[in-house]
Amino acid sequence: MTPEKPTGSTGAAPKISFVSLGCPKALVDSERIITRLRAEGYELSREHKGADLVIVNTCGFLDSAKAESLEAIGNALSQNGKVVVTGCMGAEPENITAQYPNVFAITGPQQYESVLDAVHRAAPPQHDPFLDLVPPEGIKLTPRHYAYLKISEGCNNRCTFCIIPKLRGDLVSRPAGDVLREAERLVTAGVKELLVISQDTSAYGVDIKYAASTWKDREVRARFLDLSRELGTLGAWVRLHYVYPYPHVDEVIPLMADGHVLPYLDIPFQHAAPDVLRRMKRPAAQEKTLHRIARWREICPDLTLRSTFIVGFPGETEADFQLLLDWLDEAALDRVGCFRYEPVKGAVSNDLAEAVPKDVIEDRWHRFMARQQAISARRIKRKIGTRQHVIIDEVGPTVAKGRSKGDAPEIDGSVYVSSRRPLRVGEIATVKIERADAYDLHGTAVGF
Repeated sequence: MTPEKPTGSTGAAPKISFVSLGCPKALVDSERIITRLRAEGYELSREHKGADLVIVNTCGFLDSAKAESLEAIGNALSQNGKVVVTGCMGAEPENITAQYPNVFAITGPQQYESVLDAVHRAAPPQHDPFLDLVPPEGIKLTPRHYAYLKISEGCNNRCTFCIIPKLRGDLVSRPAGDVLREAERLVTAGVKELLVISQDTSAYGVDIKYAASTWKDREVRARFLDLSRELGTLGAWVRLHYVYPYPHVDEVIPLMADGHVLPYLDIPFQHAAPDVLRRMKRPAAQEKTLHRIARWREICPDLTLRSTFIVGFPGETEADFQLLLDWLDEAALDRVGCFRYEPVKGAVSNDLAEAVPKDVIEDRWHRFMARQQAISARRIKRKIGTRQHVIIDEVGPTVAKGRSKGDAPEIDGSVYVSSRRPLRVGEIATVKIERADAYDLHGTAVGF
């Protein structure tokens, strides 16, 4: 008796449809899974219908993200019927099976082998080693000219509003040599910008006691400074994300001033009021932050600082919020995102103090955004008349869209560039900035 082929199979390579939700760290997980699948001969499908299987990589941090993930699972089931769920929501499978008991398999975050096992059961591979070639840098879901470089998994912090350690575990750093070899492969393949990510980038290496590993002809310690310095030798833009303001972060600022890494720091400050920060259990000393920011800018005047904040944290008073607004005025951060507090299931913060009413949270969010928009507009106008290096993300008939060294993809502003000749995606052009609006710059290419 001939075994029945999986749905949609025609004897050709099995097809997998993939949905990746959540943060850049989850995107890297998706890239790793897809790279393994392609190496085994699977094809990727743009549509759920007709594929042998759908994989949904979920986000499970906020209730709104969980709702988006559940919607994606339901959509995949309705169009295909055979769905493997992975990612952060997979750490609590009962939340998925309660709504969708017929999913094919559920795995937690970073459980690549379990995902592959489920795929093998649903649609066995038909690998052809002469045809199924995977580039050395792996399969990337970002445009060719930039890539996320994940240097560690998990987190040792226990911020009261966050359940990431519960979902992804404690900090596990990659050896520096492994990170640098991956970075080198990416640059060799044409990547012009490396976006360094982890849950806590400046804690890199603490779990392995900063152990050294071999890269090329030397030993490199697994330290934030050492890794940043070595990445800066590869000839690509190096952008540092999710950097907690530990004292040793000060050591990286001279690398930025000297052009080895981008003059850009993404630091999730989250708040400024001491009482709120204590209830949040935020790591790193906060009381000297304003002094340190001023010192960083003395050393590296072109430094761009981006951050995220939470308004409406349990127990936040009007005085706390006003202190935050005053802190924003003094810190003068360039790029800022703000979240309304959500009571995440399982988070300690939910029971620390009285909840702030939703209408008060909404009012504070609007006041916060209005204050920061004015600050950002003042900061960005300082670039009018300057010349900026701009990496091109999109091209149009007359105007291209790119980013300066102070703009990360997806989360920051853009630079709109007019040019006498067509620009290419991934090209880095010198642009004279002619005007600015609240978040974006406009200018003309004057060098290539």
